[in-house]
Amino acid sequence: MSADQMLAFETDCHIFDGCGFPAPGLHSFLFEPLFTVGGIEFNKPMLLAVLTTVIVIGFFWAAFGRAKVVPGKLQMVGEAGYDFVRRGIVYDSLGKKEGEKYVPFMVSLFFFVWIMNLWSIIPVAQFPVTSIIAFPAALALIVYVLWMYLTFKKHGFVGGLKNIVGYDKSLGPILPLAVVLEFFSNVIIRPFTHAVRLFANMFAGHLLILMFTIASWYLLNGIGIAYAGVSFVMTIVMTAFELFIQAVQAYVFVLLATNYVQGALAEHH
Repeated sequence: MSADQMLAFETDCHIFDGCGFPAPGLHSFLFEPLFTVGGIEFNKPMLLAVLTTVIVIGFFWAAFGRAKVVPGKLQMVGEAGYDFVRRGIVYDSLGKKEGEKYVPFMVSLFFFVWIMNLWSIIPVAQFPVTSIIAFPAALALIVYVLWMYLTFKKHGFVGGLKNIVGYDKSLGPILPLAVVLEFFSNVIIRPFTHAVRLFANMFAGHLLILMFTIASWYLLNGIGIAYAGVSFVMTIVMTAFELFIQAVQAYVFVLLATNYVQGALAEHH
């Protein structure tokens, strides 16, 4: 890696030293393998994803493994998180009767996405796993497969196709055009935007935090110290804002997933 690609803590480059600003870029999202297991190379994002799985499973196992009528502190936190997704997302979209069976999946999805986002502001980790497009894409694919499965299970093959393409005789002459547009919208664009929405927000947020962090170090020289202070304040502000965005993006991702399930189960008219 060349000097101009190094992060702030990897270089002695400062303003007025005759060197350029080591701006973050795509190279900031590339990682060398940390170790290899069974021929599979694990880099930092992959390791964080595995840790996320362990954390989510471990937390809910500890919270509900020996659930009590009078809950302890950990069980209370677990119940609050579980109830937030159940009532605030699933029930609102699917209703209590129909939605209950999908609550465990949506709760797992919410906390998995949220923790992967949260790594961005955790010391040492400092990287949102979902800023690598492969991870949101894999999660969106799972939701997409579930949506397709429920659509054809509920309506049958012909009914499922009609549901997907929004077939409606009342559209008259524009029906063929509407069918083509709905097909591309539901089958291609929907899963793409589901993944990209999460990826793009986490990618941009991490890039901004990196830029202000590196700028704080780069400006720490001579009169630039005053500007370094401003940049450092912006780093704190952006980190706080990123905390909010991380939760919002997890919420939106799961909300869209429940809306897709609701669309699959809705009666076609």
